[in-house]
Amino acid sequence: MQQKPIKKITGGSTQYDGAGVKLVRVIGYNDVHDFDPFLMLDAFDSTNPDDYTKGFPWHPHRGIETVTYLITGKIEHGDSLGNSGTIDDGCCQWMTGGSGIIHQEMPQRCERMLGSQLWINLPQKDKMTDPAYRDIRQAQIPVCKEAGAEIRVISGNYRDTNGPEQGDYVKTVYLDIKLDKNTAWSFSVHPEKTVFCYFVEGSALVGETKERVEAHKAVLFGDGDTVSLTATEEGVRLFFYAAKPLKEPIAWNGPIVMNTQEELRLASRELREGTFIKHQ
Repeated sequence: MQQKPIKKITGGSTQYDGAGVKLVRVIGYNDVHDFDPFLMLDAFDSTNPDDYTKGFPWHPHRGIETVTYLITGKIEHGDSLGNSGTIDDGCCQWMTGGSGIIHQEMPQRCERMLGSQLWINLPQKDKMTDPAYRDIRQAQIPVCKEAGAEIRVISGNYRDTNGPEQGDYVKTVYLDIKLDKNTAWSFSVHPEKTVFCYFVEGSALVGETKERVEAHKAVLFGDGDTVSLTATEEGVRLFFYAAKPLKEPIAWNGPIVMNTQEELRLASRELREGTFIKHQ
């Protein structure tokens, strides 16, 4: 067993996206090589509806998957495949943009909007796959209870428990972990995988150095096969992500992520000409 050390800590930056939604961009364009295959993580935590109700009106995606998970909140959505519905407390929307999808996400007033949206890159061979949508309800997400710990398995597997999603193109472990105060937790992962955590609430002492990491920070881990951390006296809640890097070229323009600039130019031309959507 070799504990994975802290490679990088990022706090992200407050940004406004969509029609004016306030969020924290934890990782983004400048982090793609370190966090490969993860492209972006936007976190939201607000009790003020003015921060989020302007929403994300109709916009395109191609070449990526978006994973929206709410601890608490409510987001209404619709897309060019004809899907529509609501993401609410404990639910997840896993969308494969593939060859092209147009959708909207419109947060609704609630007591607290708390969650995140993760972008996962698609492998070059799968960039133009058929778009797809998976609605993961709270009851579908298994909860593993250990001494002082509660782990929700959104995708991948945790010990002997499989999540409702595995990742059709990039096998992804996505855990929502809640630790009581002073609880120690560790988890073994394949050494080739990119592993990072986003600390939602509370704080923890991370790795062998026991460096204290506060809420709204992300930790990227270095070489090794085991992640370990201990909740502080206030406890901690965090999201855990792990997947094997693609190590492929990235060409990125807003909600479209391809491998070459020519592919980006083609996508822009198709959007102008109305030929962007290949499947409906």
